[in-house]
Amino acid sequence: MQGMDRCAIVRIVRTLSIGCVPIAINLVAAYASKYCASGQFDNNCKRRMLPWFLRVDVLRGSHRLLRYHPRYPLFVALWPPVRPPFMTEHAPRIAHTDTPEGPCAQLCGRWGAADLGIKQQWRSVSQQLGSHPATPALGWDLRKLEWLDHVGAQLLWNHWQHAWPVRLECTDGQRNMLSRVAEFTTAPPPSEPWRLGAQIDKLGVLVLHAVDHARHLVEMIGRLVLDLIRLARDPGRGPWRDLSGHLFRMGATALPITALVGFLIGVVLAYLMSLQLRQFGAESFIVNILGISLIRELGPMLAAILVAGRSGSAITAQIGVMRVTEELDAMRVMGIPHGFRLVMPRTVALAVAMPLISLWTTLAALAGGMLAANISMDISPAYFMQALPSAVKVGNLGLAMAKSVVFGAFIALIGCHWGLRVKPNTQSLGEGTTASVVSSITMVIIVDALFAIAFKNIGI
Repeated sequence: MQGMDRCAIVRIVRTLSIGCVPIAINLVAAYASKYCASGQFDNNCKRRMLPWFLRVDVLRGSHRLLRYHPRYPLFVALWPPVRPPFMTEHAPRIAHTDTPEGPCAQLCGRWGAADLGIKQQWRSVSQQLGSHPATPALGWDLRKLEWLDHVGAQLLWNHWQHAWPVRLECTDGQRNMLSRVAEFTTAPPPSEPWRLGAQIDKLGVLVLHAVDHARHLVEMIGRLVLDLIRLARDPGRGPWRDLSGHLFRMGATALPITALVGFLIGVVLAYLMSLQLRQFGAESFIVNILGISLIRELGPMLAAILVAGRSGSAITAQIGVMRVTEELDAMRVMGIPHGFRLVMPRTVALAVAMPLISLWTTLAALAGGMLAANISMDISPAYFMQALPSAVKVGNLGLAMAKSVVFGAFIALIGCHWGLRVKPNTQSLGEGTTASVVSSITMVIIVDALFAIAFKNIGI
């Protein structure tokens, strides 16, 4: 016991010694640096008076107690900092004086970017300017300023509300600085008052833009139908190589990300539903809930949103780059139709690939839900697979595949639509890509809602 007490005492003494020594050293450093910051000693004097391991922090103006040092890890920052006074004789300030002409605001110190950039000094100057409003009765004296650059001149000019004071005393250089600031300062345009007619006009412009986009999309659908008829009449001249390439890029390369997201969505849904079903003793109904929700709605919807963000933006970017590089103009000059060579292969490829991607995503989501149900509710995968066909009718799968085809066609058409309307500049390309993704996702949700309303009695 005595040995243990002796060891404990040794540890306490060691801890106190390790902790008190850095505290004392840093206290000395903090107050020494604070004393040196007063300006009574130059840097050479500081180097002679202070130990070598305190010189760097003091010369840099650091006044933080228990400052961490890489060579002395015991110096950790556990004490509030001792901050030096920011108000010096060079700090920007305003002195209120009374003259025979009336009250006058006399500016002193350095009114420059370096001094006004200090947070404390900026707050102090702002408060002082607030107490000296720009009125005709108040004069301004700038002759005692040590420094004035365009930042300080701009601050004064804004405070004067872009007008010269009635009484201003300054040097020729200061007046020239203020004149340049006044010359190049532009006032913001006045805001127009709210008018009902203007708001109606803006709404009308938006409606006309929407009608123009809808008209162009309908034209693309009609052109797509004619191109499909042309392909059926002469299959040997069809763009089959382009079609196969788009199938690979839009379909095969999208399988990993869709499987991962679908699996995680299935796991999350199963865990959330298990918490609710366990309260009512209805754990077996998780097969019904997961089957209907994933096969009918969530699987196709999730796959369509992922493809819209991935492939829809790629379609717009590809065609938009062709617009920027004038490849579309070259195709028109050579008599190559845009619809047959650009729009139709992408639309057909995505319409064919989308049902397969949707089925793949649904299977991954069901696998995740099966795993989560087995872990959380002890529902075996064998029972899950056995109960799934009886819980979900075949009509749900057919409905999901049908609307996946529509999803893919609309995503491709919208991507081509925005790509063809890109102007030959990079800004329009970025805006078109963003608009393509947003429009595609919105269209997917609208089409899904229409399918849900129109086929509400199928598969239920």
